[in-house]
Amino acid sequence: MSLARRIEEYLKRLLSQKEAVEIQRNELAEFFQCVPSQINYVLSTRFTPTQGYLVESRRGGGGYVRIVKISWEDSPHYILKNIYEVIDAESGLDQWEAEGVIKRFYEEKLITRREFQLLKAIVSRETLAIDLPERDMIRGRIIKAVLTTLCRKD
Repeated sequence: MSLARRIEEYLKRLLSQKEAVEIQRNELAEFFQCVPSQINYVLSTRFTPTQGYLVESRRGGGGYVRIVKISWEDSPHYILKNIYEVIDAESGLDQWEAEGVIKRFYEEKLITRREFQLLKAIVSRETLAIDLPERDMIRGRIIKAVLTTLCRKD
């Protein structure tokens, strides 16, 4: 298992016990015997708003990182709207980002396991067999269409 994956799983275990965790970036890097930039990489790629997380950081004075898991029970439509706005019409979503959004839908029981598998197949690079950046733009449009459907009240 990659270092990034181990760090991600460790942080998600902490988050499974609480809605938010505060960590010292340097202490976490020391724990995993890596450089702090590796922690930054994990935070910026695995704990994004599209994946259902907010990351706040403070530098200096020991600095800390606070990771908050966005609660879908509180306001699912607000969160879906937030994700919708994050998807840039110009650049779309890469496969990793799209799968993160889809996984979050499944984890929050907004879609079934079968729908999860179907959506992953639909946004895969093998299915969208066209060149970049068009592929990411189309993938972003697909996820936006799914979000629009999930937000409907009828």
